[in-house]
Amino acid sequence: MDSKSLLGDSADATYRDYGCRSEEERIVGDTTGRRIFPATCDSASVCQQADEDLYIQQAVVLIEDAIQYRSINHRVDASSLHLYRWYYARICQWGLGLTIAVVLLLAFVERPSSLTVTSDSRYRSPPWEPPCGLTESIEIMCLIIFTLDLAVKSYLIGWDEFRKNKWLVSYTIVIAVSIIDWVLSISMICDEKLRVRRLIRPFFLLQNSSLMKKTLKCIKRTLPEIASVILLLALHLCLFTMIGMLLFPKTEDPIKNEEWKVYFRNLPTSLTSLLVLLTTANNPDVMIPAYSQNRGYAIFFVAFSVIGTYFLMNLMTAIIYNQFRGYLLMAVQTSIIRRRLGIRAAFQVLSCHNAENATGESVPVDAVLQVMSRIQMQSYYREAILLAIRQYETEGFMNREQFGQIFDELDKDRIKETVLVLNSEKSVAERDNHNMEIINMCFIIYYLFEMCVKIFALSWRGYLSYRNNIFDGFLTIVLLVLQITIYVTYRLPYSNVKQSSQGTFSLWEMVRFVNMLIVFRFLRIIPDIKLMALVASTLLDLVKNLRAFAGILVVVYYMFAVFGIWLFEGAIKPLPHMSVPYNTTMKNITSNLSIECGTYEQLGYWPNNFDDFAAAIILLYNIMIINNWQAFMEAYTRYTTEWSKIYFVCWWFTSSVMWVNLFVALILENFTYKWDRSHSCSVTDVERIRYETSVQLIFKEQVKEPTEEELLCQLQQHPHLHLHWGNT
Repeated sequence: MDSKSLLGDSADATYRDYGCRSEEERIVGDTTGRRIFPATCDSASVCQQADEDLYIQQAVVLIEDAIQYRSINHRVDASSLHLYRWYYARICQWGLGLTIAVVLLLAFVERPSSLTVTSDSRYRSPPWEPPCGLTESIEIMCLIIFTLDLAVKSYLIGWDEFRKNKWLVSYTIVIAVSIIDWVLSISMICDEKLRVRRLIRPFFLLQNSSLMKKTLKCIKRTLPEIASVILLLALHLCLFTMIGMLLFPKTEDPIKNEEWKVYFRNLPTSLTSLLVLLTTANNPDVMIPAYSQNRGYAIFFVAFSVIGTYFLMNLMTAIIYNQFRGYLLMAVQTSIIRRRLGIRAAFQVLSCHNAENATGESVPVDAVLQVMSRIQMQSYYREAILLAIRQYETEGFMNREQFGQIFDELDKDRIKETVLVLNSEKSVAERDNHNMEIINMCFIIYYLFEMCVKIFALSWRGYLSYRNNIFDGFLTIVLLVLQITIYVTYRLPYSNVKQSSQGTFSLWEMVRFVNMLIVFRFLRIIPDIKLMALVASTLLDLVKNLRAFAGILVVVYYMFAVFGIWLFEGAIKPLPHMSVPYNTTMKNITSNLSIECGTYEQLGYWPNNFDDFAAAIILLYNIMIINNWQAFMEAYTRYTTEWSKIYFVCWWFTSSVMWVNLFVALILENFTYKWDRSHSCSVTDVERIRYETSVQLIFKEQVKEPTEEELLCQLQQHPHLHLHWGNT
């Protein structure tokens, strides 16, 4: 449900009451160029004068909006509809997506370029730098395309709606700033140190996805809720920092000073040490100097970890999950409203197509068929809807309820059946065994290869020591013998051979027997099938719903990488005697040096730096994983300033705390729902859900369908589709 909309999410709550116009105003038109037409046919003469082709075209676009969950708040005159359909054509949307990808990928080529074999600063060769004007030419072409995109969107929704849409206003500002910064780059012969437009490029990705906008809205809603936990976490950290500085002061005994010297020397060092302990990255290193002196000091570190890591951090996860619990349901709810509104508007438009319809309570079947012939949609949806329409051909008209019911087919997912399911409904003479034979042969070859590999690895005696191997091996041999029998009996190719004439044991029966044996191989995992199916379906749903989360993560990575390059490019430079040939080992490098254990230098983390965009991305990923992230923070603190810790702590909080918890919340949302459904339904219900459910059927108990009054209210307030409802 990530279909892009001109208005984005603001369209759901942004309506204006234009009131009702007189008959003359509706017939003459509108000075703004918007097409005005009656929603009901007050007289036959009015309907006869109406442009029937425009009605059909309007209904086509409205239903296409419903299919793609788009907002219908756009112009509906003939030229605007033509432009609208052209804009949402697949080639235009693919072109816009490609443009966004190109402008984001420029960061890998621009200075500092990532086009080197290695990012290790010790033996990294000078990168290839594009000549001035190369990447700038590509970028200005992308900005021109974005400008055209903005112009088309602004025209289609109108000036009044444009002013109220924060995303389009921001889009305008971002494009303007990018062009100004581009001009400055050209005027400085590409020698500027700071490119502001690189930081705001991810906005082009955000504004092009309505699902990402919804995700950002959910994140914005979550932040105030977790503020209290963040405050508690900060108080917890400060309290234990002060206690730690009192427990581990500097003394005259150098042996007892080890904890103070390394972890509690001053306030910034103490805060950093305990913050890293909160992530468990320096555990148990941080407590070893004190613990070696007195085992009682372990109480301090254990108490800090239990309260902070296992209580407050998990409390934050619970709060984030609670806020995102209805995330998918909210997305479905919004999509349902948009779909129902588009279909309702299409019915109201088509009601004027019939000159004999004075009340607007029915539409001609012929008009619906004309609409279906022009709509761009998946073929299996078209066939299902046309099949539903045929039952009303004898009557010639469809009322509002019937019109809405035929488009309920859009709510159903396509049922992908296997060859076995398809063939089960055919007679023996109609079945195509050639495809089945190929599938069976692939399975048999795989099983035979599996058996040979096991025998080679375990030997015959080791292979036969496992009952599962005996079971699998026996079935594999039987399958192989049966397949050879089929080839000998029927030869290949065996086209035009009638199975019914081949004796009592036909080819189809042989193939079916082979399939049964293949199924028997899976009997040993029957106890795990239900849970495996549940996990597999959860993973599939995650792939569908993670696009917005992945997009947000790309945006965050991009912005932090650009910031990191601005702040730390070239900050860490190896000593002259450490710039060595590529095949020199770390042992030879450190043989004559005294490097503290566990530091950036001793661990050989030189490839992890902010010297180019690709290296910055990998460094941020390594920090997000948390393991040894304090080594990077400590190194950049030594080479730059103590304030650099703010950058690393912000990235840790954004990636490891916020995004990972959002990811966990999404997994829990999917898994708990499927788990509850699988335990509350009978076997028949589970099968029905698995093979026949639609998005609406899955959320049938939770989703609230919009009422007729709500739909009519929104249609009456449409900024471009001015409707006169008469007495309806």
